[in-house]
Amino acid sequence: MSCLFCKIIEGKIPSTAVFQDELGYAFADVNPQAPVHVLIVPREHISSLNDAGTEKQALLGHLLWAAAEIARQKGLTNGYRIVVNTGDDGGQSVEHLHLHLLGGRSLAWPPG
Repeated sequence: MSCLFCKIIEGKIPSTAVFQDELGYAFADVNPQAPVHVLIVPREHISSLNDAGTEKQALLGHLLWAAAEIARQKGLTNGYRIVVNTGDDGGQSVEHLHLHLLGGRSLAWPPG
């Protein structure tokens, strides 16, 4: 498979791991948009949120839990943002479902 995030999960491309378990893997974004910018991905290849059917509800919940756990570990007590870009118009640049955890500074709204 030529998926960038699958290669990162498999260890074929180096990354700075932040969290991992049997369902997901989280790593520091190489182009951070905030002092804390972590990508949380399912180990299973799912192209986008649109491709996550009913059978993936527990996995999606687990990824959100993992994001909150990482935020706690990173000390983001003043808040943080979770972003899921979906499709071209949503700004998704890698076709593997992923959550962006952003924090460590005040985040403006609307985002863009």
